[in-house]
Amino acid sequence: MEIHMRTRQITALASATFMLLGACGSGDPTSTLLRGSDAAVSANNAAASPDVIAGEPFPDARCEANKAAGTITYLTGFDFAAAASIVEVITADSAGYYTDLCLDIDIKASFSVANYPLIADNTAQFASGGSFSEVVAFAAANDAGFVVTAVEGRTAIEALILKVGEAAELGDLAGSTIGVKGKLPPSIEAMLLAAGLTEGVDFQTVLLDGFDPTQHIAIPTIVGFPGFKSNEPGGLNRAGIGFQTFDPLDFNIPGSFGAIYTNQAFLADHPTAAQDFMRATMRGLAESLADPVAAANLAVEKVNANGNPNFLSPEGEVFRWATDAQLIIDTTPEGTAFGVPDATMLQAELDAYAAVGLFGDSATPDAASRLGNEIIASVYDANGTVIWPG
Repeated sequence: MEIHMRTRQITALASATFMLLGACGSGDPTSTLLRGSDAAVSANNAAASPDVIAGEPFPDARCEANKAAGTITYLTGFDFAAAASIVEVITADSAGYYTDLCLDIDIKASFSVANYPLIADNTAQFASGGSFSEVVAFAAANDAGFVVTAVEGRTAIEALILKVGEAAELGDLAGSTIGVKGKLPPSIEAMLLAAGLTEGVDFQTVLLDGFDPTQHIAIPTIVGFPGFKSNEPGGLNRAGIGFQTFDPLDFNIPGSFGAIYTNQAFLADHPTAAQDFMRATMRGLAESLADPVAAANLAVEKVNANGNPNFLSPEGEVFRWATDAQLIIDTTPEGTAFGVPDATMLQAELDAYAAVGLFGDSATPDAASRLGNEIIASVYDANGTVIWPG
């Protein structure tokens, strides 16, 4: 099946020329997200803080408003790995971009599924989510006021990794056994379901121990296993082990990765701090895409300084961010700034994953109700360049 998407080359931040659809540089960034008294507080706080104008000094009143937010805790999605929604925050912090905007940011190593209760109760203010659908599923299950402020990758990050020769097409997997780490990712399950394969009926799954793909692919009783495009293939390649993949992207199965989200309470109390956090983070993203090796090395430094509890390797992290970065570039359409969520595509993701039971018996959530597009759109100019003070 043919996939239509345009590949782009990245230039330096100052020369970016990607048009942003519907961008705005002023106004209340949370006006469509909050209601009642929260909206009033947000509007009053935003009105008291002048807008950021490219090349001009950062406004004193806005600086004071950002300082009033105190320490803003950011939780990563997987250690300090060089992955989307982690590496750009590390890059921005290393470059001093948060400090430039009078923000005090504390980046803590975490895991995506551990982040949700901490964001829900405002113990932490921003976090990395595994995907848009993961954030929405946790929000729906726990009635949490999450607001997604960026979605960087417009494809599922997972692929189905098989031993060479196991299947020429998905239908060949009928009667097979697939190894899983926990359960099938929704993107893989949706891809198999679209090919007429239902778990427990047309194929079986079995739990795998550990995370080493070189050990998993040697298990004789399975045909393969799901893995991250940015991780397991790199490990297998470095070990000289052959494999084949089925990618949901090639079957028009929607997905996402590199989600950044916050909570409504923080947005209501500190709208300019939230906006400027995204401003600095998107500048960090642009620079991470422009020089992926340098960005990955910054992440490796953080990993090592933290004791490397997950045994991440420099080679693996360079591969991880090179893969994530290229997927972000390839799947972001011309005319759209990086990280700006597409509500229509994300609704298609929720609809596809609802079909494989991600939301149980509940109604499929509304994607637009979870998006803070006004916040991220306001940090870009009409050419898709981050609006930065001078």
